[in-house]
Amino acid sequence: MDWLYEINIYSIALRLFLALLFGGIIGLERGANKHQAGLRTHILVCIGATLAMLTNHYIFESITENTDPARLGAQVISGIGFLGAGLILVTSRNKVKGLTTAAGLWASACIGLALGIGFYSGAIVAGVLVFIVLALLPRVEVYFYNRSRLMSLYIELDSMNNMREFLNVVRNQNFIISETQVNRSDSIVPDGYSLNLTVRIPRKMTHIQVIQCLSEINGVFLVEEYE
Repeated sequence: MDWLYEINIYSIALRLFLALLFGGIIGLERGANKHQAGLRTHILVCIGATLAMLTNHYIFESITENTDPARLGAQVISGIGFLGAGLILVTSRNKVKGLTTAAGLWASACIGLALGIGFYSGAIVAGVLVFIVLALLPRVEVYFYNRSRLMSLYIELDSMNNMREFLNVVRNQNFIISETQVNRSDSIVPDGYSLNLTVRIPRKMTHIQVIQCLSEINGVFLVEEYE
């Protein structure tokens, strides 16, 4: 099996095929959940990282050994940092989106680098683990997050007077307010206000009950919980 770790047409084809496979698996999960970087993006990143490492390996073995075999790989990691930053967005509601997709893209590049240098076992195990993290762990997150006593909420109200009344009602419901941020926003009402609120809720209340309770307060038009 020495041919697997040498630079030849068979090992090159195998490594690039595995890059396509694992990049596709990760990208398919992201794309199916409507994230910015999907199937093709992850495949291209993984194949490109694999080819960069193959090129570095080829230079080291076939042209000159007076070079750093990890140099191109390091440049790939830096480049993916810029690409991942473009996926991270802060919405008008001060909600950060795209962090998981950017991390998945970075992991896809790292898998490609491992494949490119012939570290098959590490790449395969990492590919399986990354897919498990992206596809299965969100259910675990939802289970525990729905039982958390800390909630981050986005609320829209029609006036500042009702904003004050809203905060008084929240305190009277035994909610502990730990953070607030009030903004003039493009809410449902033209002259309305938006409120980013972090509260600690009573143990006996569920997140759904909290949202229903706050939605019934006078002047409230929208209550959403941040993911």
